[in-house]
Amino acid sequence: MKKIVQINSTANWGSTGTIAENIGLLARAEGWESVVAYGRKGRPGELPTIRIGGRGDMYLHGAESRLLDNHGLGSRGATRKFIRELDRLNPDIIHLHNIHGYYLNYPLLFDFLKRWGGPVVWTLHDCWTFTGHCAYFEAAGCDRWHTGCYDCPNLRRYPASFALDRSRRNYDLKRECFSGCPDLTLVPVSEWLGEMVASSFLGDYPRTVIRNGIDLSVFRPADSASREDRREGTKGSHDGKKMLLGVASVWDERKGLGEFIKLRRLLPAEYSIALVGLKHKQIAGLPEGIRGISRTDSVRELVRLYSEADLLVNPTLEDTFPTVNLEALACGTPVVTYRTGGSPETIDALTGRTVEKRDIDALASTIRNLCTTPLNAADCRTRAERHFDSRQAFARYIDLYRSHLT
Repeated sequence: MKKIVQINSTANWGSTGTIAENIGLLARAEGWESVVAYGRKGRPGELPTIRIGGRGDMYLHGAESRLLDNHGLGSRGATRKFIRELDRLNPDIIHLHNIHGYYLNYPLLFDFLKRWGGPVVWTLHDCWTFTGHCAYFEAAGCDRWHTGCYDCPNLRRYPASFALDRSRRNYDLKRECFSGCPDLTLVPVSEWLGEMVASSFLGDYPRTVIRNGIDLSVFRPADSASREDRREGTKGSHDGKKMLLGVASVWDERKGLGEFIKLRRLLPAEYSIALVGLKHKQIAGLPEGIRGISRTDSVRELVRLYSEADLLVNPTLEDTFPTVNLEALACGTPVVTYRTGGSPETIDALTGRTVEKRDIDALASTIRNLCTTPLNAADCRTRAERHFDSRQAFARYIDLYRSHLT
């Protein structure tokens, strides 16, 4: 029986943890032994898991990262212990996801991977791998990662450093550590990210884009009549208003929280705005006319909100391939998004619109136009079925595994 070990910051929690769990489940259904190793949050799933380090180790790593700009260089003992466990497991494939997150020492891990020499698949969910500090750089307009980072404009952002800027050293160290792996395939989750990788120091590695997918049996229109009823003003819970929805697991400036505040000032009262995933403090600070909803683990509730909304509005300032866009489409809801990262790849002319980043007037105008002349919900669902079925996406990983072992 072939064996795969996936490594990620989380297990069966959040977007990347759920992706790893579902890939592992499909691999198991295909006859593979499947294990997930993680370092931060974990939620019980069907796959066996290995915890890398513990809470105390994570806090020490976080402190070192914040004080010394040493992200990914702590957790030495925890990583050595995990490498011994990897040796014992003797996997046929090692699949990396997010190896950042205050739980793993990447030089030690890559020393092992190079000595081990087996096939490695690395799904890139963000840009941390090829920068000297940050996971995202688009909002800052920074392109120093092309040639070597320095004077990082994102130093206070994840993974934040409040004392030192060692972005140049980190860039050089990553380039040294991540180069020379004998059998490594990179998997960017969007064409945009693939283009960024191609122009980075990782550009010589083989790569294949596999876009994230979602479970279409879960994300589906909750009530096909609800949206049309509301347009006729008969859905009492919304008083005939046009419902605009925003969804994020963590709301910050990068995800466009400030853009929604501006948008509220531009749109008349006939438009309601609901934001899902806010902290209680953020909800308390919202202006009148924006309804805040704390993070929900109820997929059923989230599907209901997607299905009731007239539009998903995603004014993200930087993103690789936002899953919320896919979930909305699967529920029959069109998407309006800023033209950033891989977000435009999620929609086409039948299912949404893109707007230039930070052009809040154009965003408001586009929303008005789409609410006046709405797009077809069936087209949204069809696009999700054709392009974003998680079973098809995860099956491509199984094919990739097999290609390494033939």
